[in-house]
Amino acid sequence: MRYTTFGRRTGLRVSQYALGTGNFGTGWGAGAERDEAKQIFDRFVEAGGNFIDTADTYQLGQSEQLLGEFIHADRDDLVLATKFTVGARPAGGLGRTGNSRKNLRTSVEESLRRLDTDYIDVLWVHYPDALTSLEEILRGLDDLVSQGKILYAAFSNFPAWRVSRAAALADLSGWMPVAGIQVEYSLVERTADRELLPMAEALGLGVTLWSPLGGGLLTGKYRESQQGRLTDLKTLVHTESTDQKSLVVDTVLAIARETGRTPAQVATAWVNERSHRLATSSIPIIGPRNVAQLDDYLGALDLELTTEQYERLTEVSAISLGIPHEANAASLNRVQGGLAGQMDGPAIPVA
Repeated sequence: MRYTTFGRRTGLRVSQYALGTGNFGTGWGAGAERDEAKQIFDRFVEAGGNFIDTADTYQLGQSEQLLGEFIHADRDDLVLATKFTVGARPAGGLGRTGNSRKNLRTSVEESLRRLDTDYIDVLWVHYPDALTSLEEILRGLDDLVSQGKILYAAFSNFPAWRVSRAAALADLSGWMPVAGIQVEYSLVERTADRELLPMAEALGLGVTLWSPLGGGLLTGKYRESQQGRLTDLKTLVHTESTDQKSLVVDTVLAIARETGRTPAQVATAWVNERSHRLATSSIPIIGPRNVAQLDDYLGALDLELTTEQYERLTEVSAISLGIPHEANAASLNRVQGGLAGQMDGPAIPVA
């Protein structure tokens, strides 16, 4: 396992993968029991992983509770990230959800108790709530940093304009800087290429990428009616709803046959390679439900796609960047074409 800093604005050193623990517990009716979750955790740490990602809402608080037990012996060697907004009890009332300063304080105190720790390395604002101002969120986060209850703060599932505004407000106000973003990203979900990833590169934010297997679609298992997130949780998944998604799955399966590797390893290897090519650190969040799935993810670390294979996957999964990107690209081509024409002619005098 290699290591990197979490973006260019922190010195926080994190592993090449983050272990997503949404499957730790059975509060949602599906997931890993305690012993299996412990085996996954231990195997990840043995492989060199130190970045652990959870949320107060995962398995209705069970994920944090289990991690509180698992991390105890090595707490300071681990980078622990959790989230607030939805709450461990989504039906708990107005004071238990959202991004208000009140819920922020309550959520963090409850997460600290469940995690059995006195500090959180990275606190994610899980979702925008369409009500709370960025100023209120940032001031509340800054207070928690001052109190030593969190070390870094970041935004998950926020649009680029909100994150960039938050980063500017924090810098201008002398508050705790925004450290990173968390977004969905895979061969079947690349819309972050439009604004979110370019923004993160420009601002030096750390990036974590969730669902690198497209909710299991990229393993090809749903073509065989195998169970998974689609059949158990029925949420946060992709299906072959477009011709492009079907072509992407076809290409992943073809390259799996060429390499003698599993489709999951091919899809993850593409995300790994994509991450290396970004200007800022980009870390896939892997969410295994059992040790076999974790070993599949770990096997992707030494899978080097050929240039042709990488480009084939990149091309088949490419999305339209839309306005203004495509218009700007066309204008740039015209400008460069004009400059090339001038360079071929007489030398232009410089005043």
